[in-house]
Amino acid sequence: MSNKPTDGQRHGSDATASPEPTARTNDAALARIGDALRGLRYGSVLAIVQDGVVVQIERTEKTRLDKSAR
Repeated sequence: MSNKPTDGQRHGSDATASPEPTARTNDAALARIGDALRGLRYGSVLAIVQDGVVVQIERTEKTRLDKSAR
C-alpha cells in the first residue's frame, strides 16, 4: 500500500472546513433558479456553486426574431 497523500491531504483541506449547506440555503437557491427560469423562452440559466453552495445565478435571455422580421 502506498503512503502517497490523497488529493484532500495534498491540498490541506479538512472535511470539517466547509459546513454542509443547510436545507434553507438549498431551498432559497432553488427558488431563485425557478424564478430565473420562469418566463424564459430561449436562453440559459447558470448556477455557480462553491463548496456545495450556490453563490451566483446568471440568466441569459435570447430574443428570436420571426422569419418575416429578418
